[in-house]
Amino acid sequence: MFEELRGDYERHGRSLTEPAFVSLAIYRYGRWAIQRRNPLARRVANLFYGLLKTLILNVTKVWIPPQVQIGKDFHIIHAEGSLSIHPDAIIGDRVGVMHNVTIGTNMGPGAPVIGDDVFIGVNSTVLGRIRIGDRVRIAANTAVTTNVPPDSVAVGSPAKIYPRLPALGAAKKKAADT
Repeated sequence: MFEELRGDYERHGRSLTEPAFVSLAIYRYGRWAIQRRNPLARRVANLFYGLLKTLILNVTKVWIPPQVQIGKDFHIIHAEGSLSIHPDAIIGDRVGVMHNVTIGTNMGPGAPVIGDDVFIGVNSTVLGRIRIGDRVRIAANTAVTTNVPPDSVAVGSPAKIYPRLPALGAAKKKAADT
């Protein structure tokens, strides 16, 4: 837990008062609390977590339940608005999330599974039992309710899925080499 907290601290500006860092620290404590084997220790830790969560949620508007599975290097890019993640969501490594994002259900069972190296833009929603592939970019103000294949860009509401254009990068590199 402490190594993850150290990484969160570094990624979020080395500030103990940064709302994104504080929210992730409370999430990490909550994860630790629900994993206690001793029932009394788990109960006491969860009561303290509930108090912390209530205080921090009212200040930061970032809600990350301890049941959420988050990979390494999760980054809340701006914690100025709200962020809400469903408890059943699974988030991969190196995911960046802007403010006013919702990752959750679409009034039915199941929550999103988000791959590695994904970026989710401002005011976006990712809803339902869907899979977001690795290296996907979700543009601002996008509502994603269908699976998104790896190496894609999702834009609009409802989301339209476009393949990324790696050929463009190769063409620029080729031009630079000549």
